[in-house]
Amino acid sequence: MFRGSITALVTPFDGGKLDETKFKSFVEWQINEGSHGLVPCGTTGESPVLSHEEHIRVINICIDVASKRVPIIAGTGSNSTEEAIYLTKSAKEAGADGALVVTPYYNKPSQRGLVSHYLKIADSVDIPLIIYNIPGRSVVDLTLESLKTLSNHSNIVGIKDASDNLARTLSIRLELKENFSLLSGDDVTATGFLAQGGNGCVSVCSNVAPRLNAKLYDLWDAGKYDEVWKIRDILHPLNVALFCEPNPAPIKYACSLLNKCSPETRPPMVPIDSHTKERIKNCMKVAGIID
Repeated sequence: MFRGSITALVTPFDGGKLDETKFKSFVEWQINEGSHGLVPCGTTGESPVLSHEEHIRVINICIDVASKRVPIIAGTGSNSTEEAIYLTKSAKEAGADGALVVTPYYNKPSQRGLVSHYLKIADSVDIPLIIYNIPGRSVVDLTLESLKTLSNHSNIVGIKDASDNLARTLSIRLELKENFSLLSGDDVTATGFLAQGGNGCVSVCSNVAPRLNAKLYDLWDAGKYDEVWKIRDILHPLNVALFCEPNPAPIKYACSLLNKCSPETRPPMVPIDSHTKERIKNCMKVAGIID
């Protein structure tokens, strides 16, 4: 079962090109800081603007640097089923421990279409699949009934849910098999997600606060809830600030304050404004991440 603080990694750029040196260093730092898993090429990693060659390269670098020390769940989703199969096969060949597959965006498939999409991927590639449900970006919302159907496939092992519906989390836990991984897609509600039966979070914030985020889940597992609440409260203002403009521009700026990467994003993403920069900087100071 995938669990804990799983970082949705940023993809560093330098002059428009992939900064492999920074990325290798960043993956190593994440592991040393205690992250329980890593997701290369998710939305935070700007997967929509990576070429196939870059996408596969980023996944390979992450797997090579991690060297089996933590699970690597590669982002391989697409609104094209065939493209998703291709990317998932590539991740499998590279040695990924799992694949994170977002619901098809823009096409607006029906529930039958969503079920067909995931079953075709699961039948084509023998790798643990995590479904990524994020209605705010993809428009479609995978229902509990559809998820129940998909969970019967041996390769579909969990869901990353970013629906902001904590009632759904409990429904999933009660309806599906116990070893089905329930991962939050929202840092701001991650502890509520745990209380409703969740297992962890694919985190944006852990790009800059990996140790604090990992500690939160370790303390949760140890039943030290008063200490969990303290970390939750420390990180909350930063979690909110990191989404006051579209992800991943805010988190890349935050990473730049730690010299982990440049704040550079690819179009159509643009740099964040000066007010947002100041807000993020102040929140990082309050959390003790920077001086």
